[in-house]
Amino acid sequence: MGMSWATRALTGSLKWIDDRFPLTKLWNEHLAEYYAPKNFNFWYYFGSLALVVLANQIITGIWLTMSYTPTAEGAFDSVEYIMRDVPYGWLIRYLHSTGASFFFIVVYLHMFRGLLYGSYKKPRELIWLLGMLIFLCLMAEAFLGYLLPWGNMSFWGAQVITSLFGAIPYFGEGLVEWLRGDYNITGVTLNRFFALHVVFVPLLFIGLVIFHIMALHEVGSNNPDGVEIKKHKDKNGRPLDGIPFQPYYTVKDMFGVAVFLLIFCAVVFFAPDMGGYFLEHPNFEPADPLKTPTHIAPVWYMTPYYAILRAIPNKLLGVIAMFSSIAFFFLLPWLDRCPVKSIRYRGDIYKIALSLFVISFLVLGYLGSVPPSPILTIVAQFSSLVYFSFFLLMPFYTRSEKTKPVPERIRG
Repeated sequence: MGMSWATRALTGSLKWIDDRFPLTKLWNEHLAEYYAPKNFNFWYYFGSLALVVLANQIITGIWLTMSYTPTAEGAFDSVEYIMRDVPYGWLIRYLHSTGASFFFIVVYLHMFRGLLYGSYKKPRELIWLLGMLIFLCLMAEAFLGYLLPWGNMSFWGAQVITSLFGAIPYFGEGLVEWLRGDYNITGVTLNRFFALHVVFVPLLFIGLVIFHIMALHEVGSNNPDGVEIKKHKDKNGRPLDGIPFQPYYTVKDMFGVAVFLLIFCAVVFFAPDMGGYFLEHPNFEPADPLKTPTHIAPVWYMTPYYAILRAIPNKLLGVIAMFSSIAFFFLLPWLDRCPVKSIRYRGDIYKIALSLFVISFLVLGYLGSVPPSPILTIVAQFSSLVYFSFFLLMPFYTRSEKTKPVPERIRG
């Protein structure tokens, strides 16, 4: 029995597209015929979840801009208008604001997976570097978007953060003025941040994500055993320890997305401000240059770096330390001298070092969200020392640690 008319039309349309655009080729290379290791575990959900949150941020962001007014006189009122008068505006705004926090949760867990299984090591150094550039874009996007509600914490947070650049010798004051577009945070700053937040940084972000995925599919995904599956192939050139991404991992990721959306929607509907951590209470008041909030602090995902900044008495050294705390991630592929990728086969030294690093990061995150005190400053200084020691001592403890033999093939 011949093909139906609909099937022939679909096949013909697909051929017409393929003659002009490599649609089937892209589908096969990145999904149907892309072989991924067969032992992916829980930690491998977060890459696809990051794409889900990115899509949420783009879609909800577009809808928000339709009713938002990027002026000092109208910004706060337009947000209130979105929340109260635009049909489902409150939902779109909460999806976007909660999505920002969940974006960082997913990305931090994605980065932690890289630290667990050595996903930054050869031949994936470029994937890691592109991923870190994406992380910088995410931080820039979050900072720029933080000012847009024109709430009191937004205003003063932007005032404090932009003033940090003034600590740079010779160029500092001019750089601060250039960032703000004025001598202080004004409507000019708001308009500038709005343009960067909705146009420039998202375009850069999406481009880096595409390059990140292309680089990943060029060298192949890492796995919990740290075994290169391309070393063992069958007569057809297919990895013996790999399975097609479609349908196996698309189904797995769909399950992960479903669970993630349940948690995400529960927060959106029942605790969108998360007790003041996702949306600070002073931000429900309009920006007031004459009324400083009791305690100025960034949103939770920036607080570890803010705590490092505050832990150092000298402003310039504090700024250098804050930026260095992020810059060291870029050097990981060259700081780690261990021949083994996965933590499964590493020695106890790295496991202890990674555990102390995670604890210091969480402690700094908490300390950056509360008012400083002499005792807390000492704790922040000690935690900062532990944080930086993880990177600075890595060439020594990773070279000398005792490792276990890595299997030739993926286990089980």
